[in-house]
Amino acid sequence: MAQFTVNASRFDPYKNFKFRLKWDGRYVAGVSKVSPLKRTTEIVEHREGGDPSTPRKSPGRTMFEGITLERGVTHDAEFEQWANKIWNFGAGLGAEVSLADFRKDVILDFYNEAGQLAISYRIFRCWVSEYQAMPELDANANAVAIQSIKLECEGWERDYDVVEPAEVQFLEPAS
Repeated sequence: MAQFTVNASRFDPYKNFKFRLKWDGRYVAGVSKVSPLKRTTEIVEHREGGDPSTPRKSPGRTMFEGITLERGVTHDAEFEQWANKIWNFGAGLGAEVSLADFRKDVILDFYNEAGQLAISYRIFRCWVSEYQAMPELDANANAVAIQSIKLECEGWERDYDVVEPAEVQFLEPAS
């Protein structure tokens, strides 16, 4: 595991608007929103007969919440092709699911304001549980059409080999 280094000049937290997603070895085009990476560990309460009335607590199963990805509707069929690996209409009996490759590992790269890689997460064994091909259409609206997929996963971890970048500093011109 990499050693943590602290950038002594960084006081501000990172902003949430520079990120990229990668699967199958390439970055996915146009993703504009990613829901939080969230895990919850169940609480197992127990007590012995002679204990006081307050129970003891210990960790139980850990669950990883689904991750929703959104992007504007384009001709890029990446979302739809992955969603079709789970259920492909008209594929025929016994061929509805692509069991060999419906799961993918995903990498979420997070950048600082200067576009330097700051944090990276590996998300394991993802598959598409929801797919929205088109949003509600409204002839009176003025908005981007958004499609989305929801990924179920079996866990994620931070890539500690990605270290905090040295931040760019502009030099004053010599007078």
